[in-house]
Amino acid sequence: MFPIGKTSGSTLVAWLRGADAAQVVRVLASRPDAAVEPEPRSVGELADRLQRPASVALAIPRLTLPELQVAEGAAALAPATRDVLANLLDATDGERAHQLEAVLRELADRALVWPGGDGRLHVAAPLRQVWAAPLGLDAPLARLLADTTSTDLGRMLAAVGITSTGTKQKRLAALIDHHGDPDRVTALVAKAPAAARKLLEQRARQAPERSARILYGLPRPDPGPGERWALERGLLIRDGRWYGPARMPSEVALALRGTGWHAPFTPVPPAVRTRPVTGSAVDREAAAAAMAFAAHASSVLAACAAAPPARLKSGGVGARELSRLGKAAKCDDTVVRIALESAAAAGLLARDGDRVAATEAYDGWAEGEPADRLAVLLRAWWTLPLTPGGSRDEEGKALPALAGAPPRGGCVQARHGLLASAARLPAGEGATDPADLGALIAWQRPLVDQLAQDASPFATLVRESELLGVLALGALSPLGAALDADGPDAVAAACRRLLPASTGSARFGSDLTAVVAGTPSTPLVTLLDSVADREATGTASVWRFSPDSVRRALDAGHTADTLTADLAAVAVATAAATTTEPLPQPLAYLIRDTARGHGRVRVVSAACVIHGAEPALLAELAAHRGLAPLGLRQLAPTVLISRTPPDETLAALRSAGYAPVAEEQDGSVRIERTRRHRATNPLPTPRRPAGTRRKAVRVAGARTASDLAAVAARLLAAPQEAPEPDPDDGRPYASDTEEIIAGYARNLSFTDVRQLAHAVNEKQSITVEYTATSGNTTVRTLSRLELDAPYLHAWCHLRDAERVFTLSRIHGVMPS
Repeated sequence: MFPIGKTSGSTLVAWLRGADAAQVVRVLASRPDAAVEPEPRSVGELADRLQRPASVALAIPRLTLPELQVAEGAAALAPATRDVLANLLDATDGERAHQLEAVLRELADRALVWPGGDGRLHVAAPLRQVWAAPLGLDAPLARLLADTTSTDLGRMLAAVGITSTGTKQKRLAALIDHHGDPDRVTALVAKAPAAARKLLEQRARQAPERSARILYGLPRPDPGPGERWALERGLLIRDGRWYGPARMPSEVALALRGTGWHAPFTPVPPAVRTRPVTGSAVDREAAAAAMAFAAHASSVLAACAAAPPARLKSGGVGARELSRLGKAAKCDDTVVRIALESAAAAGLLARDGDRVAATEAYDGWAEGEPADRLAVLLRAWWTLPLTPGGSRDEEGKALPALAGAPPRGGCVQARHGLLASAARLPAGEGATDPADLGALIAWQRPLVDQLAQDASPFATLVRESELLGVLALGALSPLGAALDADGPDAVAAACRRLLPASTGSARFGSDLTAVVAGTPSTPLVTLLDSVADREATGTASVWRFSPDSVRRALDAGHTADTLTADLAAVAVATAAATTTEPLPQPLAYLIRDTARGHGRVRVVSAACVIHGAEPALLAELAAHRGLAPLGLRQLAPTVLISRTPPDETLAALRSAGYAPVAEEQDGSVRIERTRRHRATNPLPTPRRPAGTRRKAVRVAGARTASDLAAVAARLLAAPQEAPEPDPDDGRPYASDTEEIIAGYARNLSFTDVRQLAHAVNEKQSITVEYTATSGNTTVRTLSRLELDAPYLHAWCHLRDAERVFTLSRIHGVMPS
């Protein structure tokens, strides 16, 4: 982390104190991480939090392209007046000037760039560190000459024709005044030797090279005549302490780039081809897509519950298992990946040894209505720190699902950008080609990474959004609008409005099929899955009955009468049905014929014994050539033995066309029910990239506008700087934890002490900047905090293990 600038901090305090309550509310709404518990006690503490490098890092990925461009220009010139910045961006008049004002207001609402009382624009100190060389410019002259002696400054002034007297500060001010005038710089360079002029003009349009940090005293290359001429006049500066190339002050570079050069400023988003769409058409398309995804996701998770997919040794679910799940659910690889990643994030799937199995939470989820099930998956997808549809890496190799690998940064912000892009389309219009929205996403979130597999920008993300019903007909659907509202209740309400309630009835056909229009209820799915094989899912689901599927139901303990009654109870009346035969005749015959042969042959465990009531049937089994590998031997007219274990014998007999049943040791028929696998170990979760703000978003969503207004009012009414506790002066600490931490954590400000103490007392996670004994500085997220001064015991998310931290080595604190 970088140190916070005192100057920018004090100007931010002054600006916040002079702002009205509405302005402070906008700042709190745009930077919720600065207002999380413990609530700031003063405007000074709020400004301190807003100036944290980590807080600024959270705000940067959410900037649009013009906001990022203006912020970079302000960082390159800081501090500069609005007119100088407008001239740099070619936005001095007309519509571009109005657009620049709008962008500056938005940056001020985020407390990144704000106007000062001196008429200049001030920049949050950490913002300057976002770019190694903003606009390809090096540091200004004042910073590069900070360590130059007064004598050297005098020589530079003399070389440019200025008589210098007085102190070092006066000489430095005179040189800055000279080089800050573009006309004087260009006139000076015009008189330079050809080699110097060529060198300077070339360097003015190149990004500065990074100096190698080699200590002063080692041999340095002798500058050429052109560089020597520029060094003598301060047009290039060489750091006396380090080895490296000479550096060009930003004032000189801007002057040599000429008045015709302007920094990029793109306030107008890229055009998207649109077509008229009605709200009802969007709703219908979104509902159809959402229903299909909900049905497919339910099938994928049901397949995981029935036969948990195996994990690769390297972690994750590989292509073979993904293909198996896709075939079982009748959906493509992208839908399977979205369902698995979203379900794991929602706690419906977890690691169970070398497999991924359903959890106990899955059972409750599976019993819910389709709208409620979809809402759970949608909210999980919205906050996923990866793009689940990403199936290929940069080299084109297949990626496993649920691998838990660190994701590409900015995936959450990419979704935010997509919804913001769709919301920008004119009312009643949708993108003619949804792929056009990719360019708009890049304008909305320019720092977001794209997947290597995408042929067009953000193609995978757009495809995911269409599959989920977030986008429909190229427009933002009610589901997308609810997600953008960031409220769980809004998402659930939108799902209930678009998705009908589940249906508990099916239409049975004489072709041995059962068709369910809409989303079948969980009891209906359980019944039909037990007696038939699913052939299709989506807006309508189809099951097909066969002797094997009916035999499977009989093996599970059903009888012909109970099956017929259960199916008749869910049957939709058809013209072919009669009062005496509620099911189609072929289906009723199939059930009765299968039941008639079911159990005629019994298999008992003796490794194993086969017996039955019909000697002729047992003799047939003993003589069957296909059953020879079982090693059957007839002991009596109604008894056979097999050298093969019971389960394999059962499978072989069924494969040969018979319908045996297994017996328990007491002679009763063994009921074959599918065993449910329920896991408890959570799957590895990807580390969250900077800018995702998952917890901050939740906190912000929990605060209403009235809450923020109340916080703003309290801050503006409080003293500018709340006095720090001092027991000697009678100002006590708020808790013993604060006092203990303040006594040992000497590198923390009291604002940091308050946040760390609050995390310890409330058992919350926290992010700290920590310097180890080796001298390496890392940023770590800690949870399960236990204070044992001078140490802090915590679970370190960076190391995935318990660690002990020395309080005096903690240099910064941020909400997790």
